[in-house]
Amino acid sequence: MFTIEAMDHTAMEHAAQKLGVTLPIEQTKVWADYQKDIDGRTPWGCLAIRKDDTVVAVLSFIDYLTHGYHYLRSMHGPVWAAKPSEDDERAAVKAIADYVHAHDRKVVFLRMDLWYTAGTRPVLSTVPYDQTVVIDLAGGDEEILKRMKRRGRRDVRKALRECPAECEDETSQALESFEEYYDIMVETGKRDGFNPAPITDYSDMLAALGADHCRVFAARIDGRVVAWSIVTVNGDRAVRYYAAMRSDVMRLHVTDKLLYSECCILGSQGIAAYDLMGIGSDFSPTLKGLNEFKTKFTEEVTPVAPGRDVPVRKAFYGALRMVKRIRG
Repeated sequence: MFTIEAMDHTAMEHAAQKLGVTLPIEQTKVWADYQKDIDGRTPWGCLAIRKDDTVVAVLSFIDYLTHGYHYLRSMHGPVWAAKPSEDDERAAVKAIADYVHAHDRKVVFLRMDLWYTAGTRPVLSTVPYDQTVVIDLAGGDEEILKRMKRRGRRDVRKALRECPAECEDETSQALESFEEYYDIMVETGKRDGFNPAPITDYSDMLAALGADHCRVFAARIDGRVVAWSIVTVNGDRAVRYYAAMRSDVMRLHVTDKLLYSECCILGSQGIAAYDLMGIGSDFSPTLKGLNEFKTKFTEEVTPVAPGRDVPVRKAFYGALRMVKRIRG
């Protein structure tokens, strides 16, 4: 039998330690504190999932207020000690939904990252993914290189020989001003067909998470920033959250040199795994354009639980889906 228990972030971190897992940064207090300063978002709370009185998973929720209704998002949650069975996940999800409905009647649905589909619906918005690339950073620079696919090693070695870029951790500079970096994101958006978030989304993230949890790595040629990435860090795990590059250096293998430099620097700091944050698959075909670059850095891809919606107020949620279909 599954039961749900409220807890604070300190208790959740202790529970995660007992489970032997590193919490994704989106499940931490520092992330909740960052989210509370974003309009329409409020930390809702943390929950322990118990099976027969033993904690088997934990999660935290952020309350999103959008278009006049509320839903709860748990990014990379629930966090389990090991991948659950379909029956266990289904029972846990039902227990969570029942608990939320009993304690907060305004919540229309939950969005969690789940392995199985029973009792859930495809997300109303965003693009979830079910595969990612995680680079093993153990053993030092050469070992990182050896574990890449052949074409990854080839491209990195070519970049190390020929690319003139100097790659460094520039977190302190970016905290002072993000304008130089943001200009490249604007250029990247025009090239790749998307509208970048306002500059404050990036600068506020850096300031809120701080250098312990958020880094900026940059590549410069003749003193000019030509590529950069924002990397989140929690425990021994890092995630490449955002990246941008100038169009005029695309043939210089700058991103290969920058990413490899990130791996080496993070590995030297005790980070064990570097997640490149999602690739395409039959589940998320619109992301397949990311695969050629990301997959060359490891021999295998890593399956992950994708985002799914769990209706709580089912009639209201059904109306939201109907509106989406009409608009589509």
